[in-house]
Amino acid sequence: MKETFPPLEDCQATKESLHLYALAMSVVPRAHAKFHPQWWHITLKVTPEGLVGNEIKLPDGGSFKLRMDFGKHAVVLETSRGESKEFGMAAGLTATQFGDQILAAVADLGLEGEYEREKFENDEPRAYNKEQAAAFFRVVTIADRVFKKQREGLSGERGPVQLWPHGFDLAFEWFGTRVERHEENGEMQEYPAQLNLGFSPGESSHPAPYFYSNPWPFEGDQLTDKQLPHGARWFTESWQGTLLEYSNLVGDPEAEQKLLEYAQGVYEITSPTLMA
Repeated sequence: MKETFPPLEDCQATKESLHLYALAMSVVPRAHAKFHPQWWHITLKVTPEGLVGNEIKLPDGGSFKLRMDFGKHAVVLETSRGESKEFGMAAGLTATQFGDQILAAVADLGLEGEYEREKFENDEPRAYNKEQAAAFFRVVTIADRVFKKQREGLSGERGPVQLWPHGFDLAFEWFGTRVERHEENGEMQEYPAQLNLGFSPGESSHPAPYFYSNPWPFEGDQLTDKQLPHGARWFTESWQGTLLEYSNLVGDPEAEQKLLEYAQGVYEITSPTLMA
């Protein structure tokens, strides 16, 4: 039997807690991980054990990682020496309290830093439903599998599939050969044209969960008259690109194939505008 996307209608409160807890995790690599110019050092990767952060070196030559574990329903800190510490996500802690626990554990490992606490600080008690959290992880696990399949079929430069804590969305980027030049702080900067493919559990401009694939630069006059697969539409209200409602695929045994066809359809339509 094919795995299907579960409903997410009742997951909003749990999703908000997960988002804030992921932001609390993210301030650690912001301060201590090796910097990547595209900020890949702060992202999480989907694994069977959960959402895993990048390795961070310790002063004694060891290392540690943070993992959002949906089997234990805890954020787990594990060192290369075999030490482990868990921070339960179902305890109703505020994001401030939760982040304080993580930062205290990092300090116990000998690391100190200027942490961007404003990224996660929130003093409201957090709701957390284990079944809803597991449903969210199931969604990102399926999406991760589909995105990796699409990524492998593309030629050229591609980024990894990763979850971004600030938007709590899973995505990867494909880079075209076109280069855009902009002046910033008196210097000319170059940026490659790109197309992303992602899943968002919802945000202010579109609260319901959705898939997206957005080209940059967005050449609307060349694109928006083109038909998109499986009920997807062009979206220009608060950002520019394409949107496929998550609800279109819930419970559909052909959802993975339809999601691939959506991704490939957008790529075929938009990629010519991203090439030099």
